[in-house]
Amino acid sequence: MNVVIVGGGKVGRKLVQDFIAEGDDVVLIDTKPYVCEVLQDTLDIRCVLGSGADLETLNEAETKRCDLFIAVTTNDELNTLCAVMAKKLGANRCVARVRNREYYKQLDFMRSALGINMIVNPEFASAAEISRMLRFPAAINTETFAKGRVELVEFNVDPDSILIGKTLYEIYKEIKIKVLVCAVQRGNEVFIPNGNFVLQKDDKIHITATHKDLAKFVRETGVMNRKIKSVMLIGGGRISFYLTKLLLESGMSVKIIEQNLERCKQLAEALSGADIVHGDGTDRQVLEEEGIERTDAVVSLTGIDEENMVISIYARKQNVDKIITKINRESFADLMEGSGVHSIITPKKITADNIILYARAMKSAQDMEMQTLYRIVNNKAEAMEFVVNKNSELTEKPLSEIRMKKNTLIGAIARGNSMFIPDGSSRIEIGDTVVVVTTERISTLADILE
Repeated sequence: MNVVIVGGGKVGRKLVQDFIAEGDDVVLIDTKPYVCEVLQDTLDIRCVLGSGADLETLNEAETKRCDLFIAVTTNDELNTLCAVMAKKLGANRCVARVRNREYYKQLDFMRSALGINMIVNPEFASAAEISRMLRFPAAINTETFAKGRVELVEFNVDPDSILIGKTLYEIYKEIKIKVLVCAVQRGNEVFIPNGNFVLQKDDKIHITATHKDLAKFVRETGVMNRKIKSVMLIGGGRISFYLTKLLLESGMSVKIIEQNLERCKQLAEALSGADIVHGDGTDRQVLEEEGIERTDAVVSLTGIDEENMVISIYARKQNVDKIITKINRESFADLMEGSGVHSIITPKKITADNIILYARAMKSAQDMEMQTLYRIVNNKAEAMEFVVNKNSELTEKPLSEIRMKKNTLIGAIARGNSMFIPDGSSRIEIGDTVVVVTTERISTLADILE
């Protein structure tokens, strides 16, 4: 696939790396000579120096021949204009990053009126993911499939867990709850386990189940799942704005600590149900005065990674139950892995993953078979949702007779309004939603076959 990307910032560079890994041909457009030089040298791509809204530049990048055109500069209006021009030149599909919350309610209109295929709002997507994390406080990360009917949740196996030393078969037999451990991270290794796999302390396990069965699993295994009632947000940026709306709708109380007075006034006017505090969220005295030790969850959302890391570590020392840290640099996210602060949010990764999902679906000849894609276990595995179409080979046999690729399993099947964890006798039917977890690179459901 031929991909043209406008903007070589954090998201643009992440996309370049991801598309190269996908085996696609990438052309980058950027106005900064040093950005082009660095990316050409390090990633061996073609870079065109100039503006993505300049006709000559777009022609030089061969935009009319591209399968996917993506505009991810820091300017919403420029991204929109670039995408519209590319579409007029003949680009097959166009994606634009639009972050301004004033445009949020009219994104559907913008798509239809301007002919842009996909508009990505990184801050809203990040807020939605944080909101899901707060539903299961014991979880490190949580994702949803099949319109919320299936959940994929990451837990840590604590040293005193009753799961340690048992095979997965033994665990399923004892707890009698319909869950499936579909991926395990042990140190730097990743396993797609079978029933004989034995869990050890500090394993990170990914489980698929319904929301109801996950709640039962948490209770039966002794994992902490005290409901979150109060949330403290440090930083009053766009993510905080969207997140506060989501949390207030779910009945949680929200306090935002923001250093900029003018921003505090804007938030107070837009978010009448939240408590807005003008103060420095990195100041220990401010945090103590605002009751950090009494809050159920702290989410660090300032624009500086180092500040978010320090705030989160301090919150851990105050025994806050749930801590979520926004990190922009992936190297810093790796550092936080051993800090005791488990939940990390990276907006550029969320944006890139959403666009890669769209690109994978484009490649599929199965009529948009792929619906959802999540990268899990530090990007070493993927969890995908497919809708089974009438041409699928997987509907002909029970799962026990289907030869699948190594390190690949079907984690859940949704049919109508119900969801079930499959076993060897289960059959896939046309119209089913199937959740696949794998360390292999696949774009269609048929790709799981050996």
